[in-house]
Amino acid sequence: MSAPTTKKPTVTEREARQVAEAAREQNWRKPSFAKELFLGRFRLDLIHPHPLPADDDVRRGEEFLAELREFCETKIDSALIEREARIPDEVIAGLKEIGALGMKIDPKYGGLGLTQVYYNKALALVGSANPAVGALLSAHQSIGVPQPLKIFGTQEQKDAFLPRCARTDISAFLLTEPDVGSDPARLATTAVRDGDDYVLDGVKLWTTNGVVADLLVVMARVPKSEDGKGGITAFVVEADSPGITVENRNAFMGLRGIENGVTRFHQVRVPAANRIGPEGSGLKIALTTLNTGRLSLPAMCVGAGKWCLKIAREWSGVREQWGKPVALHEAVGSKISFIAATTFALEAVVDLSSQMADEDRNDIRIEAALAKLYGSEMGCLMADELVQIRGGRGFETAESLKARGERAVPAEQILRDLRINRIFEGSTEIMHLLIAREAVDAHLSVAGDLIDPDKSLQDKAKAGANAGVFYAKWLPKLVAGPGQLPTSYGGFKHGVDLSPHLRYVERHARKLARSTFYAMSRWQGRMETKQGFLGRIVDIGAELFAMSAACVRAELLRSQGDHGREAYQLADAFCRQARIRVDELFTRLWSNTDDLDRKVVKGVLGGSYEWLEQGVVDPSGEGPWIADATPGPSQRDNVRRPFE
Repeated sequence: MSAPTTKKPTVTEREARQVAEAAREQNWRKPSFAKELFLGRFRLDLIHPHPLPADDDVRRGEEFLAELREFCETKIDSALIEREARIPDEVIAGLKEIGALGMKIDPKYGGLGLTQVYYNKALALVGSANPAVGALLSAHQSIGVPQPLKIFGTQEQKDAFLPRCARTDISAFLLTEPDVGSDPARLATTAVRDGDDYVLDGVKLWTTNGVVADLLVVMARVPKSEDGKGGITAFVVEADSPGITVENRNAFMGLRGIENGVTRFHQVRVPAANRIGPEGSGLKIALTTLNTGRLSLPAMCVGAGKWCLKIAREWSGVREQWGKPVALHEAVGSKISFIAATTFALEAVVDLSSQMADEDRNDIRIEAALAKLYGSEMGCLMADELVQIRGGRGFETAESLKARGERAVPAEQILRDLRINRIFEGSTEIMHLLIAREAVDAHLSVAGDLIDPDKSLQDKAKAGANAGVFYAKWLPKLVAGPGQLPTSYGGFKHGVDLSPHLRYVERHARKLARSTFYAMSRWQGRMETKQGFLGRIVDIGAELFAMSAACVRAELLRSQGDHGREAYQLADAFCRQARIRVDELFTRLWSNTDDLDRKVVKGVLGGSYEWLEQGVVDPSGEGPWIADATPGPSQRDNVRRPFE
């Protein structure tokens, strides 16, 4: 066995993109509403009528939600978790007892076998009780050991690990390193084959659940050999294996109870039987796992929105200003309307995407990514508006409010807790690029070789011919459509008329596709550097998707006689708010400061504006910007703390 390398992989920008591209699921075997939307095709038939869960799934799901609600109300003391910055052992023991660790695991392995819809409802519920508990359950099941094994594991691996994950063992997912975030091509942790084992060396950062985990999913780089192709590979690792040290329990501005740490691997032996999939498939496994795993995060944002709405309603009806409740003042009322309408739409997006995931009829990789992006951004905005509505009491901690005799409302805590969602499981900036890559996939499939500098003239000529055929058929379809007919989507008119909003979506989906095509023609190979433009393209798509989901959900509730009139009102309010945002985003596609911003950034990095920093002191401590992650034995105490 060769000694572990201490040299970090050095890769070019092009090589990094190639690694990410190779990990993408490149085929589309099933239809995708969101993919079609970005191509200018409003396929309402893919989401309407709204898909529904089976009766048995509803019965089992509702039974568990009732049990979980009682547990949350009687066993989870959120103020205690916030104060002590840890989840009590007895809370975890109780969650194990009711089966919450195995919500998504098949009953034959001891799990509850809940659908994605009810798993997400459960996370929204427990996350409203305390977001750190929701994060623990989500990290364990959405990206931890159960989900990768469900999709890629061998039967032997499922038999060995899933029963443990369903009832007793907590799992964690370890990918990020001190110097490696969303660029996995530079992954430095190694796994060297040695007989029937692999030997792991390296350091992992921000290991959610890593401090308390029993099982780990670890991504490591396997050197290429005669017997294997090598590459980034996934392993199931026992957390108490010799050579594993949890060197630090990290603390954050929010999610104070989260068990997140730094984990060092030194000569850790892992049986080859614990490798998930073949060598080199680790990133594909991670990305595929996240296709549905990302839905857990916006589900908890839905829960946060519901709580924000409850507090805003109760407080704004009691607090008076200038002779009437503050809710009746337009400045405050507009914020309450935004929270209500956005919560409705976000729940529509999550439920629709989750039900499509359960039915497995559609490819939802873009829908899930849009839900994560949209939920995390809108969740933060709703929490911020709640703090503003509460005024000084919004900035005051719940503990302080309680101490002086007022209701202990943790508004500032929800704002702090939600802020990480714009970074977790793909930052907003990375989500923009990931979704944009899928959105332009059809263009790159037919015209990619035209803008690839490494392709031969023969390849470019062939690509040009293929592109000509594709665009000759596609572009004419972007000129006109049902959105221009005043009678289109008339089935969405019941008191409140939602059909104009659906016509708006259809027209602007075509406009979005035309804008993307124009940008591809204008910038060609430089398109990938236009991240501001791509981000706005994705944000427009997210708004159009949310509008579609909100209208479809309103019609479902109306048809079921379940608050249909009110649902139509909320959908109408949301769509009108969203249309203002979409119109602004379209304007900013071409009217923006992107070029000037790049010049300013170069000036900042070059020191041209250092004079602007004068007149302050920097309270930051000493130390490197990025901690040393050189492989080797740990020099620190092990702070791993498995739950009893």
